[in-house]
Amino acid sequence: MKWTYVLASLQTHLRVQRAELLTTMESTVKKLDVTYNPINERNTFTNGDFITGQVTLEMGKDCQIDSLFIKFKAKADVMWSETYGKTTVVYHSKEKYFTMKQYFIQSKDSKDGEYVQLINQASEYPSVVAGVHVYPFTFQFPVQDFPSSFKGPHGKIVYSLEACLSRSMRPNKKESTTVNFVSKPDISNISALKMPQRMSMDKKMKVFTSGSLAMDVNLEKSCFLQGEEMKVVSFIKNNSSREIKPKYCIYRKQSFFAKGKRRVHTKDLIKEEGSPIPEKATETVTQVIAIPHDAEPSILNCNIIKAEYRLRVYLDIKYASDPEVKFDVVILPAAQMLPDGSSSSYAWFDTEPFGTPAASVWSFGPSAPTQPSAPPSYDFNGMYPSLNDFS
Repeated sequence: MKWTYVLASLQTHLRVQRAELLTTMESTVKKLDVTYNPINERNTFTNGDFITGQVTLEMGKDCQIDSLFIKFKAKADVMWSETYGKTTVVYHSKEKYFTMKQYFIQSKDSKDGEYVQLINQASEYPSVVAGVHVYPFTFQFPVQDFPSSFKGPHGKIVYSLEACLSRSMRPNKKESTTVNFVSKPDISNISALKMPQRMSMDKKMKVFTSGSLAMDVNLEKSCFLQGEEMKVVSFIKNNSSREIKPKYCIYRKQSFFAKGKRRVHTKDLIKEEGSPIPEKATETVTQVIAIPHDAEPSILNCNIIKAEYRLRVYLDIKYASDPEVKFDVVILPAAQMLPDGSSSSYAWFDTEPFGTPAASVWSFGPSAPTQPSAPPSYDFNGMYPSLNDFS
């Protein structure tokens, strides 16, 4: 009994000592922080942009550092679960787009050939650190056709900066921050998206309503900027026995793909209605709909996540099913103002070209990636995705 008590006391003492040791080790690092410098008013970046920032490290006392680096990475991740009787199946899929590293302090024994070391500053920074130190970094966003940042109910596309501090006999300490990336559309296909669209329908009424209806709807184009006005012109022939009312709805469709399954979420963004059209009347109706400034850009270049928009034009008829037509709509990012007062190059497709796009955003087939003309160079380890059309 006495030995049992002694053993229990010894175990308790060791646990307390271990906790105190871990607390002391952890308190040595007072601060590890990652910040970056915005380049426009919305704090967004696009293909080919440089991102600069700093890692701030504050140590409470002298400490030997094995390694300190900043990692820049991008990936898409999808996950949801479904229950079949007593069985729950988890559907998960992910895509990695790129990973880059920049070392500030690097161990001589490090074998980190998987990543690109942008700027080797190991010789400039001492491995014994005390007090506050600021380590600047610079990365360039790839020019390849990667999707915009996204967050949905079952998936996300994340661009992030992560600092990692490694010390002997201690757990690594990490801090990260996310970056908002807006993919640059390829103007080679903008001309096709700016072509007018037209859809027609005819319906013969039954039961409570007699006669027929005809609707011819014209849309000036299929791509629109955030905040832009959409003009919808409809020729409506109401040859029925009831008054009808034209209605309009822009809705968002998000699709998530994993293990051959798809999960879809739809949400109505805008609902508007026009003036009533009396029975036995024919009218040309024009409706102007403003695209929300904060509408997320379309995502059509990701294998496991899609964000699409559609315009639904329908005729509201009492005691009858509503005849309708649907248009696919692409929403593009609006122009951004840079700190020098100029407009960013990725958003306004009626002005200057967007530089040298690497692949078509709106066509569903891969193009050969181009390399950025300015240093640093990148090695994406074959992670450039193929683009498949999920219908």
